[in-house]
Amino acid sequence: MTAATESRPTGQATQNQTFHGSCFCGSVQFTVSGQPAGMGYCHCESCRKWSAAPVNAFTLWKPETVKILQGADKIGTYNKTPNSYRKWCKDCGGHVFTDHPGMGLIDVYAGVIPELPFKPGVHVHYQETKLRMRDGLPKMRDLPAEMGGSGTTLAE
Repeated sequence: MTAATESRPTGQATQNQTFHGSCFCGSVQFTVSGQPAGMGYCHCESCRKWSAAPVNAFTLWKPETVKILQGADKIGTYNKTPNSYRKWCKDCGGHVFTDHPGMGLIDVYAGVIPELPFKPGVHVHYQETKLRMRDGLPKMRDLPAEMGGSGTTLAE
């Protein structure tokens, strides 16, 4: 049993837990602590292109809960818009984060923190989807109102 899973029932994160993550090659190592501010799926064109997938699984964290342990000098940044600063490992090209300064949150891609129990709560930018998902979760046209979106939901 790992330190990230010792004191919690399966599938539940606790407030003081720490989860370890890394890029594809392991040059960039980091931790996230506590509970994410949100988890879900993004269907926007930018996330689809960046992830080379029809949908991107995200976990949102307050910046103070994300700690780079190794490889900070190996992190590259690209920002297509002022809303998203996408980060990757310069050694392997593995994607790790997207800073969202306007929201005050960091998206740590769900796939790079394997011990975190991923519990999605919402689909965002669903109007742009290329992969319909019938999972009973809310499907936001763009973003929830509290994140600067319209707050409009769409049918599955």
